[in-house]
Amino acid sequence: MAHNTTLGRAGEERAAAYLAEAGARVVDRNWRCPAGEIDIVALERGRLAIVEVKTRTSRRYGHPFEAIDDDKLARLWRLALAWARAHPDVARGRQLRVDAIAVTGPDAATATVEHLRGLA
Repeated sequence: MAHNTTLGRAGEERAAAYLAEAGARVVDRNWRCPAGEIDIVALERGRLAIVEVKTRTSRRYGHPFEAIDDDKLARLWRLALAWARAHPDVARGRQLRVDAIAVTGPDAATATVEHLRGLA
């Protein structure tokens, strides 16, 4: 497995653990459709959060959140709506938001985790 794939999976594991520790319930991971993939779907205080996880070993090439540009954000919203349509039993009546989690450090298990809620 390529280094970036291994790093990304480790970051997603750390992000899922972070969300669970914060009281959220992870309801889906790595959901795919023709439009792309959602890293994590979580329920937090009755709201559905579509979570994009960005993992980096350092900030040498910028902050992980900088990788989420307007096009990526628009794609995440399209994916969020597609997930909600595919899972009406979970999504019905719930507010939907797009979040981002940055996992930064050489080892995902001890890396810094930052969570931005409600990207616009």
